Amino acid sequence: MSNYKKILKLPLRVSLAVLLSGILAKMFEWPYAKEIIFYGFAVIGILYVLRFFKKAEKQFIDYTKLALVSFFSLYGIFTILEFPYTLLFLILMAITFVMWFVMEGTAYFLDEDRRAKNTTYQILWNCALVLGTLAVISGILLRILHWDYAVHLLSVGITIVVAYILKDVFVPETPKHDNHEEYQL
Repeated sequence: MSNYKKILKLPLRVSLAVLLSGILAKMFEWPYAKEIIFYGFAVIGILYVLRFFKKAEKQFIDYTKLALVSFFSLYGIFTILEFPYTLLFLILMAITFVMWFVMEGTAYFLDEDRRAKNTTYQILWNCALVLGTLAVISGILLRILHWDYAVHLLSVGITIVVAYILKDVFVPETPKHDNHEEYQL
């Protein structure tokens, strides 16, 4: 992962949170759930294409990510609109996901210098993400088995993941100060 500042990071996170909220609304059969999911998929697809074309240097992995996000968005939109040929987009999405995983995989989530110090705040949020992800996976598996409280567990997991995605939206970054600076009033 390069050191350039990623553009449209915040709008992409918000649209991903909207998509997950729409999925949660559909699970509870709330009104306008399909519309929320549709707009979530559409905005993710549009913003990622814009982000791709704004990037100065493009490598093969960037084209792979663009294809992955595009097929993901098209699959979601076609599924919501109940169009045929959604299986094609699902297969293409799976192929590009495997390509991305082979080329970059979990290294995408690691620090480049491997020496970054996390604060207690960051560690707690990362633990929340892990718990939310485990709750989503467990909720899905228990839902398949028709166990009681599976929907509750799944909804709590999705809510935690949405909170993790949106944490940077509502919590301002604290500026880093040198100890050698004077504080001015």
